[in-house]
Amino acid sequence: MKYDIEIAQEAKIRPIGEIADILGIPQNELEMYGKFKAKIPLKFIDEEQVKKAKLILVTAITPTPAGEGKTTTSIGLAQALNLIGKKATVVLREPSLGPVFGLKGGAAGGGYSQVIPMEDINLHFTGDMSAVEKAHNLLAALIDNNIQLKEGNLGIDPRTIAWKRVMDMNERSLRDIVIGLGGTTEGTPRQSGFNITAASEVMATLCVANDLTDLKRRLGNIFVGYTYTDKPVFARDLKAQGAMTALLKEAIKPNLVQTLEGTPAIIHGGPFANIAQGTNTIIATKMGLSLSDIVVTEAGFASELGAEKFFDIKSQFGNLKTSAVVIVATIRALKYHGGAKLSNLQNEDMDALMKGFDNLDKHIENMQQFGFNPVIALNKFDSDTTGEIDLLINHCERQKIKCAVNNSWAKGGSGAVDLAKMVLESISDSSNCFKPIYELSWPFEKKIETICKLMYGADHVEYALKAKSQLDKIDKLGLGDLAVCIAKTQKSLSDDPVKRGRPRGFTIKIREVELSSGAGFIVPIAGTIMRMPGLPAIPSAENIDIDSDGNITGLF
Repeated sequence: MKYDIEIAQEAKIRPIGEIADILGIPQNELEMYGKFKAKIPLKFIDEEQVKKAKLILVTAITPTPAGEGKTTTSIGLAQALNLIGKKATVVLREPSLGPVFGLKGGAAGGGYSQVIPMEDINLHFTGDMSAVEKAHNLLAALIDNNIQLKEGNLGIDPRTIAWKRVMDMNERSLRDIVIGLGGTTEGTPRQSGFNITAASEVMATLCVANDLTDLKRRLGNIFVGYTYTDKPVFARDLKAQGAMTALLKEAIKPNLVQTLEGTPAIIHGGPFANIAQGTNTIIATKMGLSLSDIVVTEAGFASELGAEKFFDIKSQFGNLKTSAVVIVATIRALKYHGGAKLSNLQNEDMDALMKGFDNLDKHIENMQQFGFNPVIALNKFDSDTTGEIDLLINHCERQKIKCAVNNSWAKGGSGAVDLAKMVLESISDSSNCFKPIYELSWPFEKKIETICKLMYGADHVEYALKAKSQLDKIDKLGLGDLAVCIAKTQKSLSDDPVKRGRPRGFTIKIREVELSSGAGFIVPIAGTIMRMPGLPAIPSAENIDIDSDGNITGLF
């Protein structure tokens, strides 16, 4: 079988104007980025059509380190829906360079269910990530500049500054640093650090904003720190929001590309789901719903992370109604959660597979908490045996859960037709299923504990003294009605990455809480999760190359 990049490079890509024609966008309205990429003006969002179109969410079971093919499934499903006569668009997040050069690879799908041009999408794309990075770091520069000033100094206490800098790369050595060294003209020495751009509050804020005006207001609400007299300081106090928004004036517009089969694809925003909300922008989702009858979208990692945040944050903020949910599962991941070693996942192991059903069942329960009976998409691998597939299908049938074998990696849209038909049946069974699992008016601890107990299966939540103090301070700022966006490992339902399957009898430990007042939520940080990842022992970057003609190899 060919590598993903070879399949993408051999594809006959259509001019982006032809894809716009499918959606009814006049070509002269597009903002072109070469022949095959374009930005869509926000005026094409139609709130009345948004209410009429159907939204399908694709989530997953707890993944193995390599991921289980959620994006591939989303793309294949959208292609399949178009094959059977529906007008469907896939709406996805933008890839971060961290995973592209790290372990997980790109985020453009795979096999014959990819978005193209694959190299462009995975490497810089239309510059949105860079714009977010610059807007974020502009605020950081303004903070340090204000501390240095003699006139106009707000009296910010450097010890309380919560705002780090960001870069779109895995760089563990920058997690904790000291800045401002070199003398009185070089700034005030203080402890700081870097997060990855996908974890930036500017990224999170961009993804929940409705338009430029709303974005500017939200950016102004970003919390910076406290003065020496314990007065809170926000970005608006530094007059930062105007310039930050100016840097994002193009980044706020969704990006239009296509799949290998010419299905329209809108790609916009890229927060991680383990450390941020893990969904594309509200703007992009509404754009897709405005221009097509069905939108397929995905939320990062598994149901207790991306899907929970999709419903409790994005759907509430954007007043979005989901019509159906798909859970991606793989035989290899189920065996992994049943105790099989990573090195043995290609071997038939019925015992491990049966034990792994516990993990699948928990994710089914999670989606039922929101009112959905999900459809299971078994993302097929060559190593899957007939006996293993039958065992999974029978398990789902006993629970009256639909399950389809998805072969869209190998066959494109035609490999996901059975899945598409099941999803359409699920839509007719679920006209208005969605209900959030908590109310924004609840106290923070009740919201946090609801998520931990219902979504993760925890028995208890334990707060460090630092976290308790931070929650109290946020309450005193009058921000108690914010949503909750827990940062937690994606490798386990618990906050311990080594606990596979369906852990029971565990306690979630909240070590600290960050305030993302611009985005509209708090970020309780559970366990040892980092907001700046590191590179693996053998990073993907070592395999990426380019020849003298500009042809890129090694991306996946």
